[in-house]
Amino acid sequence: MVLVDEGDPDPIFSELNAPYIKLYTAPTPNGQKVSILLELLKIKYHVRSISLSQKEQKEDWFIKLNPNGRIPVLSYANSKGKKFSIMESASIMLFLVDKFDKTNKFTFEYGSKNYNKMLQWIFFQMANIGPIQGQICHFKFYLPPDKMPNTKQYDQILEDYDKEIKNYYQILENQLIKNSSGYLVGDHLSVADLIHFPWIYECFCINIDLQSYPHLNNWLNSINKIPAVQRGMRVP
Repeated sequence: MVLVDEGDPDPIFSELNAPYIKLYTAPTPNGQKVSILLELLKIKYHVRSISLSQKEQKEDWFIKLNPNGRIPVLSYANSKGKKFSIMESASIMLFLVDKFDKTNKFTFEYGSKNYNKMLQWIFFQMANIGPIQGQICHFKFYLPPDKMPNTKQYDQILEDYDKEIKNYYQILENQLIKNSSGYLVGDHLSVADLIHFPWIYECFCINIDLQSYPHLNNWLNSINKIPAVQRGMRVP
């Protein structure tokens, strides 16, 4: 075994025996989508919980792992102790399926039509669902009206975000109707679904009623029944 220095101030995780996977995460949709995939792939991994409230993700040691100071981060070391870190949840998930999902259980043949469709929906989540839903949560829970100098402006911002996120949910609903398999791409569960799941799961936080999106509601309930998904949602 090769002992690898992770640079982590937590003595439990400061040095690990290679090979290993270590997930730096927190209980947010971006963290949960990675832990869900790790559980589905049945990969052994270390979990390092990062305290967002204490801004642990902005500390110097963490910035060395991710200069953007955000979770999740995946640290991977091979059997020879050669280590690298990956930031951004989509990049982490693509790394995991490319390396560990050789039978394409949660992805598709590289370069195929469905593989590229999967990438399309991955980027849709990263560019649209995540940022807008995240902004709505920020305004609702961390920047209430009494902290805004202009109440009308606050209301207008939330109204605009509400229209935008509902449009994105309708796009997902339409895709599920169009594909008709119960999944966003192809005929099986893939990263395209998994990357959206924790965000749609939290839709109640932004007052979206999934009864208005019946196919999306069925999709959510179906994925939520998978034991590995449930385990991943409980990490850390």
